[in-house]
Amino acid sequence: MLHKLIIQNFKCYKCFTLEFNADVNIIVGDNEAGKSTLLEAINLVLTGRTAGRLIQTEISPHLFNQAVAQEYVDQINAGANPVPPDIIIDLFLKNDAKTAHLKGTNNLAKEDVPGIRIRLAYNDEYAAEYKTFIDRKTATAVPVEYYKVEWMAFSGTAITQRGVPVAASMINAANIRLQNGADYYLQKIIKGHLTDQQRVELSRAYRDLKQTFSANDSIKIINDILDNAKGDVSDKTFSLGIDVSQQSGWESGLVPHLDDLPFPMIGSGEQNTMKILLAISRRLEESHAILIEEPENHLSFATLNKLIGKIEEKCKERQVIITTHSSYVINKLGLGKLILLNEQQPAKMTELDPATQDYFMKLSGYDTLRLVLARETIIVEGPSDELVVQRAYRDTHDGRLPIHDGIDVLNVRGLSSKRFLEIAAQLRKPVHVVTDNDGDPSAVDKKFEDFVEYTNITIHRSDDATLPSLEQHLHSLNGRDKMNRILGKNFPDDEKMLAHITNDKNKTTCAVAVFGTAETVSMPEYILNAIQ
Repeated sequence: MLHKLIIQNFKCYKCFTLEFNADVNIIVGDNEAGKSTLLEAINLVLTGRTAGRLIQTEISPHLFNQAVAQEYVDQINAGANPVPPDIIIDLFLKNDAKTAHLKGTNNLAKEDVPGIRIRLAYNDEYAAEYKTFIDRKTATAVPVEYYKVEWMAFSGTAITQRGVPVAASMINAANIRLQNGADYYLQKIIKGHLTDQQRVELSRAYRDLKQTFSANDSIKIINDILDNAKGDVSDKTFSLGIDVSQQSGWESGLVPHLDDLPFPMIGSGEQNTMKILLAISRRLEESHAILIEEPENHLSFATLNKLIGKIEEKCKERQVIITTHSSYVINKLGLGKLILLNEQQPAKMTELDPATQDYFMKLSGYDTLRLVLARETIIVEGPSDELVVQRAYRDTHDGRLPIHDGIDVLNVRGLSSKRFLEIAAQLRKPVHVVTDNDGDPSAVDKKFEDFVEYTNITIHRSDDATLPSLEQHLHSLNGRDKMNRILGKNFPDDEKMLAHITNDKNKTTCAVAVFGTAETVSMPEYILNAIQ
């Protein structure tokens, strides 16, 4: 079992540590968050290969963390002699009899545990050539020509593929050829459901069918025409026929159909599902861990949930690591399996307060992951607040809505906003809370005092206790006449207007009117501060 992974200077990861769940791990993050690189690192340390090729032949400057590589290049060109950067991937394994020979302290954590390390490092056998390289002061990249690959156990001994007691299968539906899967699928179904006698009958019927090909009247005419042209290639009789040898049996000639469609012609979603499940079936016995990359491609919400359920069922005795940027996956597997990636750093939901974990386990999961996938988030406490914030943003950002700039306006219930902030504190992404002061600004400050220390979290509320709600601010700033025009009403006095717009039944309708009006709408300062 994979216990922990530490990565140093590999691609987007400068310094990264992740402890795995023993069963299912759902790695969630936006594009470029490092999900694929994480699986690549695991596969590399277990197999010594990248993209199917030995790492020794694939060492490239692009494997190094860009910031580390650039710092190294700058120092060389400035006349310094920096230590050449190295790439280290340490994979910590479960301590048992099968991994005991891998135990040692040769890892970045200096822990006396079993594990495997792969290291790309400067080879001092090239000291003379390297000195010439740095003396030129014209470096543009890490000089990988002078590097070596060390693949060893934490015990310090070199290892080979045969010496690795843990196997992982990397599954990416985009890289699996469907025809191979179809052949395997067909044979698996037939072997599992037909008796030996029925399989013999299938083989005989297939051979008889091929032999009738030459007896077809149209084929006879075609063969006569071809025989007349035999002098071009041979003096012997020339004709077409179907191979009836053992090498051309039903296994390669029959094609499975799903709902009367040939296997290769089924929809992309069904194809991806079949590819993934077939790959798991073929590799399950030989693998301790299953690595699956973005299974959601081409899949609807319902189909994806079915696939995740089947993956769980098939891999009950295996460790599973799935990467995804789909918010749906959590519905099936639960918050406790979730690992969020943000700026190449992990945040586990299991690190949250137990009450908060329980709260989010009862939600669909979509709102939870919106915090991960958005570049920035504005949290509001109702649909009316959301519409007004959207309008304020559009007015101050050349007609763009927040989502156009990667900002998600997240509508949560008032009592749950603190729960979302607990996640925000783990993610370290900018999150801004827009809230009413409810007539007591100091009480709002007290409510959110646990988050004052987080520089990525800001709380925005009005200082005016006489205006406890957003609706009262809009009325105060825009006046009754303009608000009547915006709402399409004709309230004769402020009291009746305020009674209308602060009524919970009317708040959303009023906010829709504010969002869609052609009138210029003055917005409260605390909202403007939140959307800057």
